[in-house]
Amino acid sequence: MGPRIILDTARFHLVLDRLCHQLIENHKDFRNTAVIGVQPRGIFLAQRIVTRIKEITKIQNLELGKLDITFYRDDFRTGNTLLRANETDIEFSLEHKRIVLVDDVLYTGRTIRSALDALLDFGRPEDVELLVLIDRRLQRHLPIQAKYAGKTIDSIIDEKVKVEWEEQGEEDKVWLIDKTNK
Repeated sequence: MGPRIILDTARFHLVLDRLCHQLIENHKDFRNTAVIGVQPRGIFLAQRIVTRIKEITKIQNLELGKLDITFYRDDFRTGNTLLRANETDIEFSLEHKRIVLVDDVLYTGRTIRSALDALLDFGRPEDVELLVLIDRRLQRHLPIQAKYAGKTIDSIIDEKVKVEWEEQGEEDKVWLIDKTNK
């Protein structure tokens, strides 16, 4: 089976808006909330979420951070390829804050486990909620669940979810690709 679109550009934007409205409903004025994107791909979604929430609510004090998890991964030393770290940029205290941790795709849960480990090095938040664009619910290795999911899909291990971002010169789309048909 060839690649198929699971979110076209129009539905992609609808999903982003829905996620923003869910956050607004649960966080109201965002006084004690920060949004943190997991490097590298969660950053685009986190930035979009914060920008859109500011447009909708006119709240300007919503804090945004970037979290690199490279050295927290459980497969850090298993490959032959030298890993390159991304930037961590958290210029605010996490102590007693409600954190919305953002990534593009939730698959095995290992990336989020690494992100939680990295996050705790910056302080002890009051609460951590997970927001993902795509939740691949069938292949979880760890008991991690998103509170906010743009779209939940059932996929097999031979399939890959590819998220394309306008920020990377693509159209905003999400594809499901069969890894065996290269």
